[in-house]
Amino acid sequence: MWQQIFNPENLFFRILARGVDLVGLSLLWILLCMPVITIGPASAALYYTVVKVFRHKKEEAFRTYLRAFWSNLKQGIPLTVICIPIGIFLAWGSDVMINNTATEAGVIMYMIYYVLLVVPAGICCYLFPLMGRFEFKMPALIQTAVIMTFRHLPSTVIVVMLTIEMVVFTIERWWPVLFTPVLTTILASLFLERIFPKYLSGDELTAFMDAEEAGE
Repeated sequence: MWQQIFNPENLFFRILARGVDLVGLSLLWILLCMPVITIGPASAALYYTVVKVFRHKKEEAFRTYLRAFWSNLKQGIPLTVICIPIGIFLAWGSDVMINNTATEAGVIMYMIYYVLLVVPAGICCYLFPLMGRFEFKMPALIQTAVIMTFRHLPSTVIVVMLTIEMVVFTIERWWPVLFTPVLTTILASLFLERIFPKYLSGDELTAFMDAEEAGE
């Protein structure tokens, strides 16, 4: 009986292990995002690790995450440096629109602005998961993210709204930061993992599916 209770394959210990992975990966992601320019590779690594650990039950979450982080560092930093000024500009535009909501025309412009924000936000939502899952040169990576944003607009809107709501929820309360980075990534992967295989050639798709079955 005692062997069954303390068996690491016991349901309780499996749930406990996933809880440790969820909190630990969330905190590790925050830590590696602190230099700011590493937000991209940290996010790409988080997506890759979440897919492998939570969707395909691969073990050693932290080793997988750190290996993915270092492998995405070279491409992820320049991409983050490109995205940060764009994000700052869009945030500034949001403040301008909010300050002009005193009039009816200002409210309309505010709503239009937020609808248009789906495009750059959507590109980012595809950009770093793509970088984490596949090997792209930067121009091809950006081009693929843009195509996916427009071609799968309903999924794009859902993933963007999900991400924004999770970010707002976390900022307002702070303590959910213990799990929201990983939870948001898991939910986003439900949409993204159905889209990615559509952009692979026959040989690439076969290799992709073999890797998924092997949990690599």
